Amino acid sequence: MSNPFVSVVNLGCRVNRVESDRMTCDLDQAGFTLVDPDEAELIVINTCAVTGEAEAKTRKAVRHALGRARKPWVVATGCAANLHGEMLRELSDRVVVEPSKVHVVDRACELLGFEQDDDDDAPAPDLAALGRARLGIKVQDGCNNRCTYCIVWKARGAERSVPVEAVLEQVRDACAARIPEVVLTGVNLGAYDGVRPGDEHVEIDELLEIILDQTDIPQVRLSSIEPMDVSDRLLACMASHSDRITPFLHLPVQSGCTETLRRMARPYTAEEFLELTCRIREFLPTASLSCDLIVGFPGESEEEFCASRELCERVGFSRMHVFRYSARPGTPAATMPDQIPPEVMAERSREMRDLAERMALEDRRRRVGSRERVVLESGRHGTTESFHRAAVADAPIDAAPTIVEADIMGVDDSGVLVCRMARDERP
Repeated sequence: MSNPFVSVVNLGCRVNRVESDRMTCDLDQAGFTLVDPDEAELIVINTCAVTGEAEAKTRKAVRHALGRARKPWVVATGCAANLHGEMLRELSDRVVVEPSKVHVVDRACELLGFEQDDDDDAPAPDLAALGRARLGIKVQDGCNNRCTYCIVWKARGAERSVPVEAVLEQVRDACAARIPEVVLTGVNLGAYDGVRPGDEHVEIDELLEIILDQTDIPQVRLSSIEPMDVSDRLLACMASHSDRITPFLHLPVQSGCTETLRRMARPYTAEEFLELTCRIREFLPTASLSCDLIVGFPGESEEEFCASRELCERVGFSRMHVFRYSARPGTPAATMPDQIPPEVMAERSREMRDLAERMALEDRRRRVGSRERVVLESGRHGTTESFHRAAVADAPIDAAPTIVEADIMGVDDSGVLVCRMARDERP
């Protein structure tokens, strides 16, 4: 009997993407054949519920999977499955809700009558098959914050961290697959509190030190980290290992107005955020900063919006992910007074996105004449340590995936950094 055909569909955030990659590897390692959804006997959907729109996309994705040619089983996991599993089950008898991503392989085996190989000497997961030059590694899950717009803490549960040795094992797997960069991810990454043998607790800056000391991974990047979790210790660690840790931080500021932040239940003020960005640039002068920003939060006056825009301009973000507020049933913000009309949100979103494009271009232009590491991903194209797209004109066409030192010569009409291979050692 041939091995069953399965497919994994990812919806939602960076953490979901990392989890979907891991499930893909686990299914491959268990003996399943990974195929396009049209050929699959079983489709795993890693769902999202961060907004009402995300839940609607989840339902649409499940219905679409059910309509595939082979009438596959659909295993729904992830946030929407945890919050509204019954809603998904009602879509079809072929929908199975699996709250635990760890048990997705077992559920797939059960549904398809497939016995996976229990060989204790099974090979390491084939990470190279994912085709990634940058591999996400989830080191933390869950959130203890209670932001008034967010449902994720209900879907993901309380904060918990992956043990240090398990993190190191994943990094070493990436090294073995010749993946040049790993990205540490988590629902609340800065709350990392891992355990080492002997019950020693390890925070995020200490985890970075351990990874650099005990593995040969060429480059490490942090994904999204809450502003209140960026300590001087973390910044000092990043500065002292600038040859292997990227000078890049994604900070979900959400608003640049203190009053709006208060209604969001965010534990910092606009002034404190600005002070943080100044400290970051003291430690990391070439740092690239990106952010998540919500416009149209309930009660956001024109003055509050202008204050938020002004903060963004003062920081000079290299990229901004701008979201219109989406009322999420079950959150305090959904029933707050002074909900913002959709047309006002649309205009504020357009204005912020225009600002984001201008600041991104300014940041790229500032980097002309400097030198950065570039992770080559496809041919001569890749991503700089400052997280900008780049083209290295004289890189070997078959060099990917690898890291090269490149001099930034200019910016092309599409905003891509035009680079050439560095001819000498970095100063």
